[in-house]
Amino acid sequence: MLILGLIVFGMAIGWVAQMILGTSREKNWGQALGAGLLGSFVGGLLASLISGDGIELRPSGIIGSIIGAVIVVAIWNAMAARKT
Repeated sequence: MLILGLIVFGMAIGWVAQMILGTSREKNWGQALGAGLLGSFVGGLLASLISGDGIELRPSGIIGSIIGAVIVVAIWNAMAARKT
């Protein structure tokens, strides 16, 4: 059940990141999942540790997850634009 929750959370965070950057028109769910999971790990963990929340689910971790996912989606979009 935890794994399913992490996948859903990662997908939601990645989707929010795509919406923020305006790339949600294409709805690349694979990219949303990857960006959400990677962004949550990097951004959420760093934000939680910096704010002193530890590794618990707190608002600072969610905000950090979104910021991390936005960075990951922006990098992926820049790399895709560079290839074409």
